[in-house]
Amino acid sequence: MNPLDELSRLTSLFPEEEPLIADAKYVARSLVPEPYRQMLVHDHHMTVTMEEYHGCPVDVHVLDRKQEGDTYCRKILLSKQGTDDSVQFGFVRFDFQYVTAAVRDEIVAEATPLGRVLINHNVLRNIDLGAILEITAGPALAKYLQMEVGGVTYGRLATIFCNRRPAVDLLEVSAPLEE
Repeated sequence: MNPLDELSRLTSLFPEEEPLIADAKYVARSLVPEPYRQMLVHDHHMTVTMEEYHGCPVDVHVLDRKQEGDTYCRKILLSKQGTDDSVQFGFVRFDFQYVTAAVRDEIVAEATPLGRVLINHNVLRNIDLGAILEITAGPALAKYLQMEVGGVTYGRLATIFCNRRPAVDLLEVSAPLEE
């Protein structure tokens, strides 16, 4: 997988009026600066990582969604629970054929972050970290993550395997963190 091609595929799911990303560059995992390395270079759910880093649960805010057959896509923000403080922006493309109806229904209800749903339902899962990206915010991403246009943050592309099948493709972009 070419990371920039996958980034383009995921961001094209929900086109923006203003540019989302001004620039994106692949970064070797060993060169990712802290605390972004801690936040992104792992094979755990970002929901759990964000909650641990920020010291509180996170809420999911679905900005847009679409579903065709078993494929469900959504554009999301995670925020510190009960606040408007964004901690992560992302895109999710989920193939529901690899999970139960109960898991699908809870995801489509859009009240709980994806990682928490999979954990709560004890879905056998493995997260394959695809690539880390240095991302320069365009106007749309800057608005979502409450940062300056042209500001730099980091994100990751990953695939979640559910019951040993590639069920979820993700772009997860961290809000800027203090280094």
